[in-house]
Amino acid sequence: MIKELDYWIEQFVLYLQVERNYSPLTVRNYQAYLGEFYDFLVRQGKIDIPTLANLTLENIDPYRVFLSNKMLNERQKIFLSAKTQNYYLIALRGLLRFLIKKGVKPKITPDQITLAKTSPHLPNFLSLDEVEKLLAGPDVATLSGMRDKAILEVLFSSGLRVSELVGLNRDSINLKSGEFSVVGKGRKVRLVFLSPRALDWLKKYLLMREDDWKPLFIRHKGKVISYNYGEKMRLSIRSIERIVRKYALQAGLAKKITPHSLRHSFATDLLSQGADIRAVQELLGHKNLATTQIYTHVTNKRLRDVYRKFHSLRD
Repeated sequence: MIKELDYWIEQFVLYLQVERNYSPLTVRNYQAYLGEFYDFLVRQGKIDIPTLANLTLENIDPYRVFLSNKMLNERQKIFLSAKTQNYYLIALRGLLRFLIKKGVKPKITPDQITLAKTSPHLPNFLSLDEVEKLLAGPDVATLSGMRDKAILEVLFSSGLRVSELVGLNRDSINLKSGEFSVVGKGRKVRLVFLSPRALDWLKKYLLMREDDWKPLFIRHKGKVISYNYGEKMRLSIRSIERIVRKYALQAGLAKKITPHSLRHSFATDLLSQGADIRAVQELLGHKNLATTQIYTHVTNKRLRDVYRKFHSLRD
């Protein structure tokens, strides 16, 4: 079975990459999650199962126990969260669906692998006052400060994922209209807009640069590596995360702020101003409306205001 499983995992990963057009990061994650299942079976000596068609819940249940006991940090006793455990199980479900599609019919169905219960998670977003404090942090008299200002403004103005931001090139954006397209999760292409304010700061940053390199946002310290149009100078996701964290601390914001917090703030601001939720779904590049609906908590204040304005007249 082990050799057979190894083969089908390889075929499934290839299917995700070629036919489903999943992003390289998603493909790597699926490969890692299924690799964990493969390694678990090897350690358990589960080579007595003739074929994957004979896979049963009795083989899966011990794996679930293993995931729930898996430690990320032994010293601090940090275990794999229920949400992360579900990623492993979702990957396994996907593999089972792929096997059925290819004519291999396991004794269990994907739906029989139930997911762990997780607590509802509300997005971490900033109020407009907190956003302004964050955006006011960079010293725009310096090149790196101007870059950081442009990054923060673009993140809040566009709702981009950090991976989408770091992948932008100079020629990605129409500097006249402030519009451009990005390829998001699931290789879905969507239109992105920049506010006049964000566009203005981006232009100021580009005017300060003396290079003609391809990446939109680059590092301005360390060794200069100019070949391949400055690709080695492109900021990484980690670099953007450090930049956002730096100015969040500088602004005295107690909550944990990440680039994704600005994406949450973008969506929250749109909905609080009365934007249609389906329009926000398109702007964020969400495949399912349910993903966007986590932001509807912001309508609570407007509903309360309506209630007080009209229903309280009966008092």
